[in-house]
Parts: sequence; C-alpha cells; structure tokens
Amino acid sequence: MNEKKRYHLLDGLRGITLLSMILYHGMFDLVVMYGLPVPWFFRTPGYVWQQSICWTFILLSGFCWRLGRAPWKRGLVISACGLVITFVTFVFMPSERILFGILTFTGAAMLALVPLDGCLRNMPQQAGFLVSAFLFFLTRNVNSGQLGFESLVLGEVPDVCYRGLLTAALGFPGPGFFSGDYFSFFPWFFLYLCGYFLYGMLMERECVQSALCRRAGVLAWIGKHSLFLYMLHQPAVLLILECWNAFFR
Repeated sequence: MNEKKRYHLLDGLRGITLLSMILYHGMFDLVVMYGLPVPWFFRTPGYVWQQSICWTFILLSGFCWRLGRAPWKRGLVISACGLVITFVTFVFMPSERILFGILTFTGAAMLALVPLDGCLRNMPQQAGFLVSAFLFFLTRNVNSGQLGFESLVLGEVPDVCYRGLLTAALGFPGPGFFSGDYFSFFPWFFLYLCGYFLYGMLMERECVQSALCRRAGVLAWIGKHSLFLYMLHQPAVLLILECWNAFFR
C-alpha cells in the first residue's frame, strides 16, 4: 500500500515484537554461549516470552497477507531468506543449525494462501477463524507425536507419520531431527489462518481502519523494515556480545 494508506499501527506492533525477539535472542546467547546463570529462561517465563513473539509474528503476517501486492513474490523472497539462514547456520553454527525456521514457514504459508485465497475469502470469516483456531488447538503438539495443546493431550499420532525431512517440514519430524528454530507447516499454518480470518472479521469496520492508521513513530519504522533487521540482528547481537566479553570480562 502507498504511504498515505499504510496501517502504521501494524508496523508498530511488528516493531515491538521484533525488539522483543532481539532481546530474547540476546538473552539466549548470554545464557547458552556465555554461561550467564538465568534459571527462569528455560522455564515457564522464558517459554511464554518465546511463544508470545512467534504467535504475534505469525498472526500479524496472516493478518497482513491481503494488504500487500504480489503475495507470491513476497513469499518467494521470504523463503529465500529462510534458505540463507539455513545455509549460514549449517556452515558457521552447525550445533545450532536451523531447518524449517520461522522465515521458511512464513514464506511457505504466504505461497500456500495464493491458490486458497479465493475460496477462503468468500467463506464466513468468523467460521473460518473458529475452525482454524480449533485445528491449531488440536494439532499444537503434533511435533511431539501427540494431538492436543501444551499439557493437554488428546491422542497419539501414529509413528509411521514421522519419517524424514519431508515429514519434518509438514510437522512430523523423524528420529534424530534437530533444528535450533523449528516452525513446521502444521500446526502453525492454522495460526496463520487465524490472522488471515481476523483481517476479514475486523477490517470492514471503519473504526478499526482509523485506529490502525495512527502513527507509531520509530516502532513503525522498525516494523516496516523488519525483514532486513531480522536478517542482520543475530550477527549484530553476537558482535556486541563478543566485544563486551573481550573488553569488560
């Protein structure tokens, strides 16, 4: 969209989430690589922090899908960025290699919606949201071989579904699979659809559009350039931590 009609508040929300993610990754590096004792980080508070970041990013991405032009082009660009991260981590950080990370998933979700958009846009948006939320709730634990949400287990998924890289991309990682950042197509595509249907539910209201047009200052600028900043943030964080470690310890 042109600058006059841009929904700056969405950029601001994305900017806040990106800053939260940078802080989270910085804390992760301090705890894992530099041995900073932070007991709560790998417990419930740290997990809730991490989940709040990825849930917000995915919902916002699904919500904004209809706003931009050429979603197939955006999907290909983001997928390519995901492949770059996979290559870099395999070469320079094999112990923390990333397969099917958040960018790979987001690019795939954008592309998957291209052929589905016509059908999904014409269905009742509230019903689509409720069905998507239910399916996300049902399949949240599918990576671990279960149906259910977090500690609520509703059933077991057959072991035959968990084979190799292809099944891992879908949400069924085989034995020995590891990724430092793992967002498979399922269950996360259902959360992405929740964002997509939220757009259809809310954006018909003039008051929502008016609220989203409000300026968000520097946070909006950060959100507008979130992909570029995402690609650079981890090397920048590591460089800062290395300088701090060299000069102040």
